[in-house]
Amino acid sequence: MLKSIIIEDQAPAQFILEKFIGDTEFLKLEKTFSDAVEARGYLESHPVDLVFLDINLPLLSGMDFLRTSANQPLTILTTAYSEFALECYQYNVVDYLLKPFSFERFTQAIEKVLNLTRTLQHFSEEKASVTSGQVYFRSSHDLVKVDCKDIIFITSDSDYTEVITASQKYLTLDPLREWSAKLDGDFIQAHKSFIINLNHLIKTSKNKIHLSKDHVIPIGRVFKKRLMDAIERRK
Repeated sequence: MLKSIIIEDQAPAQFILEKFIGDTEFLKLEKTFSDAVEARGYLESHPVDLVFLDINLPLLSGMDFLRTSANQPLTILTTAYSEFALECYQYNVVDYLLKPFSFERFTQAIEKVLNLTRTLQHFSEEKASVTSGQVYFRSSHDLVKVDCKDIIFITSDSDYTEVITASQKYLTLDPLREWSAKLDGDFIQAHKSFIINLNHLIKTSKNKIHLSKDHVIPIGRVFKKRLMDAIERRK
């Protein structure tokens, strides 16, 4: 049973969603909210599996709710506006339902949620059996497994984190502090916005680090001594 909430300020749309959820046996509606601010307060102490979110809301828009929420549950956007479809997938959005939508289209979105939930559960169970040389993380709608040795560096700004590997780049919402906690001793924070893999270090020059694949990143002043000590120990 997936616990869900509705964030929607229009009564007719609330009614339709409540009916569709009630007609879906593995969904349970916990509460309906008319604004995102109240919903955010509820979520702080009442975790749910799924949020049905409108975009045009009073006080705090649906997109601002997504942009500023930490640990956002899986979300289905229910809106009359199509122009946010591309941006919304940076967040934990599973599907984008354009109003008015049918029960058939609603069930297609729920099937995506179920498939993703099964995938997350599968990888969670599998994770215990893999070596510590691999790491799992969410990138868009995918759960990605990457060999740590292939990660060159990880960089973060206020909106997202980039994982740069030898072959490609992944976008994720996991903050840099979570990466610091789960990566092993080959990784060290070299700047407030960068964690590097020391195995890809080529050289340091002044306040710059040169990594493989011609990547050059800055050294943060407060991180410099710890970084240099770590490099010295590897000689």
